[in-house]
Order: sequence, then structure tokens, then C-alpha cells
Amino acid sequence: MSEYNVLIVEDSPTMRQLIAFALKRIRGVRIVEANDGVDGLKKLSAERFDLILTDINMPIMDGLKLVSLVRNDANYRSIPIVVITTEGAQEDRERALALGANDYITKPIQPTKILEVAKGLLRIV
Repeated sequence: MSEYNVLIVEDSPTMRQLIAFALKRIRGVRIVEANDGVDGLKKLSAERFDLILTDINMPIMDGLKLVSLVRNDANYRSIPIVVITTEGAQEDRERALALGANDYITKPIQPTKILEVAKGLLRIV
């Protein structure tokens, strides 16, 4: 059975828990949590991930900066990134996608939506 490593970067423990709960429906998924962009980068440098889900509004380093840094690093460039945020404005969505995010989900989150997007990006049928 193949294993998928997923990194959740979110400053709210409750939101991390909700996202992890949705992702645990995928067989073989392993979840690593980070509480901000800097923590996320540290975890990214320590192991390989198949998918990153990140919030935008976080202390220390926000999600858009994280997306930008990941996309500008040849080692991580191919990892799919999903932005999950309360920022519902079209310009926020366009900015995240322009920086290299693969998808954009607005809160309140729907577990089925997270599952659908994650499965699509992990190419799980």
C-alpha cells in the first residue's frame, strides 16, 4: 500500500484537526502538522511530502509567502499546494493561484471538498 505524506500548515489547532479528520479518510495517508509557514518550511526540509495544505493568515510567515518559497525551490516545486482560508475575495484567490497554489478552498471548510481536492491532486481514483 502506498503512503501519502501530507503537510498541514495552519495556526489554529481546531482547523488542523478538522482538515486532518477529512484527510484520514484516504487510505495510507500520513499527516504532519505545522503551526505557521516557518514551521512548515522546517518540516518540508526534513522529509518528502506529496501534498501541502496551508492557511493564508498565520503569524511569523503567512501562507502566500510559503507558497512563493515552495514554488521557487527546485526541490519542492512539484508538490501540489492547496490554500484553505477565510479570505474569500476573488483577488486573494487569484493571487494565491498566481503564486503557484493548485487549488483554493474558503472556510468554513467542507470535509468532502477537502477530500475531493486532495484525492484529485494525489491522483487517487
